[in-house]
Amino acid sequence: MKIIVGDLSDWKVRGLITEHLEQMAKISPSESVHAFNLDGLKQPDVTFWSAWENDTLLGCGALKELDDQHGEIKSMRTATSHLRKGVAKRILQHIMEEAKRRGYQRLSLETGSMKAFEPAKRLYASFGFQYCKPFSDYIEDPNSVFMTKEL
Repeated sequence: MKIIVGDLSDWKVRGLITEHLEQMAKISPSESVHAFNLDGLKQPDVTFWSAWENDTLLGCGALKELDDQHGEIKSMRTATSHLRKGVAKRILQHIMEEAKRRGYQRLSLETGSMKAFEPAKRLYASFGFQYCKPFSDYIEDPNSVFMTKEL
């Protein structure tokens, strides 16, 4: 698996982001969807990566800088045909390594509270993320859970 800074103009990447947003819209009420669209992923405080095996897109993830010591995991998504193959684990490891390299002291995330998000919550917990109060601009929301990890 090769993880690279993602080319948001690549049709495969754009398709995966579109799929991600569409699924989030089906699962969560619109006011509780915090996933970035392509414009959000192009912001200067966001670094986006995609994971590939040859020409096959496996998944993606992003890191948003909240301040010089705190980053947020965004847009974690595994291509449907590659679920349960360790793609998300490798992308998460990559994002955590980059956060440490940048000198962040904390890494946080928001994910859904519904059953569909259980695999994601288990993955984050397995890496030592713990549930926390909303951070940054987030507010309490019954459809969201917040997790954080000291690096």
